Amino acid sequence: MKVCKFGGTSLASAEQIRKVGEIIAADPERKIVVVSAPGKRDKNDTKVTDLLIQLGTQFLANGSAEDELQAVIERYRDIAKGLELSDKIVDDITADLQERLATEVKSSEQFMDLMKASGEDNNAKLVAFYLQSKGIEAQYVNPQDAGLLVSDEPGNAQVLPQAYDNLYELRNRDGVVIFPGFFGYSPEGNLVTFPRGGSDITGSILAAGIDADLYENFTDVDSVYVANPNVVDNPKEIKELTYREMRELSYAGFSVFHDEALIPAFRKGIPVCVKNTNNPSAPGTMIIAKREYKSSPVIGIASDGGFCTIYVRKYLMNREIGFGRHLLEIIEDEGISYEHIPSGIDDTSVILKEDQLDDEKELRILDRIKNELHVDDVHIERGLAMVMIVGEGMKDTIGISAGATAALARAKVNIDMINQGSSEVSMVFGIHEEQADDAVRELYNEFFTE
Repeated sequence: MKVCKFGGTSLASAEQIRKVGEIIAADPERKIVVVSAPGKRDKNDTKVTDLLIQLGTQFLANGSAEDELQAVIERYRDIAKGLELSDKIVDDITADLQERLATEVKSSEQFMDLMKASGEDNNAKLVAFYLQSKGIEAQYVNPQDAGLLVSDEPGNAQVLPQAYDNLYELRNRDGVVIFPGFFGYSPEGNLVTFPRGGSDITGSILAAGIDADLYENFTDVDSVYVANPNVVDNPKEIKELTYREMRELSYAGFSVFHDEALIPAFRKGIPVCVKNTNNPSAPGTMIIAKREYKSSPVIGIASDGGFCTIYVRKYLMNREIGFGRHLLEIIEDEGISYEHIPSGIDDTSVILKEDQLDDEKELRILDRIKNELHVDDVHIERGLAMVMIVGEGMKDTIGISAGATAALARAKVNIDMINQGSSEVSMVFGIHEEQADDAVRELYNEFFTE
């Protein structure tokens, strides 16, 4: 039994949904199908989720948003017409959107969750309706009816343990289950959306819940590549990689998955296959628990910008008990999470995403570090990128760090920070953002060009 998830580009138009229908019909083991909201049809298009955000924002501001409502409805109408479906499905979607706009909720955040989730929810209804029109036994299942219980945190839902037992019952449903991604329900009955990568999270949760043999994640590329194809020309494909490698690469900027999206499937040991909706015969990339490392100790290179560092220097810092704890408490008090803490004898740096740090927080943090820790110097440097090489075979291979630093030297990239976790699965280099692409290209040449 398989769970398969189709992303926004796979469902952006009638033509794409026809391809999805063929993929589902081609394999009777594809029992659970998770769908996203319709994505962009071309680079100048607007995806349905963004149209819904515009609708919700306008309605909250003015109490009405007829033009924005019609834009959403017309998008679904266009898809339904292309699939030669009756007007009933568009009428149902229209009624659903109007009902959501009229719903009284406790907060604007809860209202926006309700509106954004309609993209996936109504698209699931449309896809099920289309499959039925083609003689395929399919049924739309709402997450609340399936028992997908989550924490009541708008925009940041976390699956609750009891949800998995509830979802196991989906195995007993007749035909193909069409399930909307991106949201669940709190025990109190409130609709709540997941954070970034929401539909991927839903697919992963369902794969774990029904104890699937495979989780297929359909997107618009044949496989995962060892580096960003927008940076490196024709990068090599990755045939297989491990759960840990995928998580590290996702964290460091790989756009295939958000770094937390696949954790439920990983914990259950369910293999994941990334496949292309437009080329379903391609084998794709398998994400598994273990792989052979000898042929490729480094499996991928990723980079992500938008980091900053809080640099702290104090003479004999290493002798001061509790210094690190107090420093992190100051950052914690501002509700900020950190990424790395490289440290020396008399200095340390706290690396974090700079979008967490507005001007007021920055001033408070600097002031508290100066006055409470009595440091010799503290300042913040912005505009950093983290470039990461990843591979579980690195720890058993001599010369990886030498090769990486030599490559960065050839690219004339200055290294501000080097960090390697104790597992030795990844090595991270902090550099200036404007040099990130050059760094990735030269690292690719070092490890993947013969």
